[in-house]
Amino acid sequence: MNKAATTRIWLLHFCVILLFAVLQFVLPPYHHGVFARVLVLAVFAMGYNLLFGYAGLLSLGHAMFFAAGLYGAGLTMLHLGWGVPAGFAGGVVAGAALSLIVGLLTLRTTGVAFMIVTLMFAQVLYLTIIYSSGWTMGDQGFALAQGVRAVMLGGMRLDLTDPATRYWAALALFSIALLISLVIARSRHGRVLVAIRENEERTSMLGYNTFANKLTAVVASGTISAAAGAGYAVLFGSVGANFANVQFSILPLLWVLTGGAATTLGPVIGTLFMYYAVDIASGFTSAWLLIVGLALILLVLFFPRGILGTVRARWVGWLP
Repeated sequence: MNKAATTRIWLLHFCVILLFAVLQFVLPPYHHGVFARVLVLAVFAMGYNLLFGYAGLLSLGHAMFFAAGLYGAGLTMLHLGWGVPAGFAGGVVAGAALSLIVGLLTLRTTGVAFMIVTLMFAQVLYLTIIYSSGWTMGDQGFALAQGVRAVMLGGMRLDLTDPATRYWAALALFSIALLISLVIARSRHGRVLVAIRENEERTSMLGYNTFANKLTAVVASGTISAAAGAGYAVLFGSVGANFANVQFSILPLLWVLTGGAATTLGPVIGTLFMYYAVDIASGFTSAWLLIVGLALILLVLFFPRGILGTVRARWVGWLP
């Protein structure tokens, strides 16, 4: 890819970040809070997209990595008295360690077996959270006190319960994850992952260590997802077992498929679309799942590769 195309791609991503920064000043209070939440959840979708979209590995248990970050941050702050930076780092490390262990075991399988094994691991973590109620508060979960959700930066106290501060923190997390995703997608490793997705045997015959590359993808995906979980804990103060259940593992798959798998900006588009589709539909009727389902059917018919994936395939081929 020539230098002009590379510059255009990077400029597009910085413009997206700038757009979200500008929205901080113009969004009404309700949507301001929604966008902060969407930015964090989009990071979760980006982590999932790295594994599913680029490496072609369909996980049905990705909520375990989000939950590892969520509880890694929440429990250390609740029981050990750690501050926000240490708690967030603890959540990311917990997710990275879990993804390494899970990757080493699950990558011995392929296809449907991989899906089932990831689902089993996620269920084990979910049940561990439920039965360790003395520490995790079981299925009720817990909330982090406002007083502990603050950061000292250059002698200034930043209160993450303040809507503006929380939005900027969510945007910072989103921006870092987005740029990391772009770097990985355009790197040699990213191209090898796509080759593995298309034909693993041929990629192996060309001399690439497919197991090592897939393991790296699992760890990177799990770590990014854990960062989203840790960010959710410190920004919104809510830690609960519902973030570790099977249903929550399906959401990033829907977000990625809606926005466009193997596109760097697809996950945020899909997350934003699905969040507002559910929000608007549930405001009109109790049968909101029917409306959302019909919307998804129409989306699949007219955008078979997801919103951004179809745009790339039909009109803007240079999109990463």
